[in-house]
Amino acid sequence: MVNIDFYTNYEDENKLKIYDEYIKEYGEKINRIIEEALKLNDIKLSNVYVGIGVVTPDRIHELNKEFRNVDRATDVLSFPMFSREELASGINELDENEEISIGDIVLCLEVIENQAIEYGTGFNREMLYMITHGICHLLGYDHIEPNEKKEMREMEEKILSRIGEM
Repeated sequence: MVNIDFYTNYEDENKLKIYDEYIKEYGEKINRIIEEALKLNDIKLSNVYVGIGVVTPDRIHELNKEFRNVDRATDVLSFPMFSREELASGINELDENEEISIGDIVLCLEVIENQAIEYGTGFNREMLYMITHGICHLLGYDHIEPNEKKEMREMEEKILSRIGEM
């Protein structure tokens, strides 16, 4: 079972409404993204927790600067609890009944809205992609080196394909 904590620091009523409506409409797909990512990576935990938050451009800028030393707002940040090696080498042996947090994904609606326009993907599809991108990071994927980027993009495509978004 996947448990998702959706949270935000937005106070703007319009942004809160957009996020609430998005979660109502796409909450099941988000759940399936996480489930498929776990299956594809042979992670057999039965009680997984993931935090998914949306934050203001100022807040994601602060987080990006603090954790990545990048002085600008970004679309998504991920905060994994385990390395890829830890996930591969024994996390499945943890107590099945215990809820295991694999980390948090933090998104910025404004940046994602702008990217959706720039890439022509539409907001809903861009959000699903960013969540998929974030979950891949939580599972230890990265895109710094070309071979890592190729592997991560292939995983993202597999996940989105399995939920009918490719």
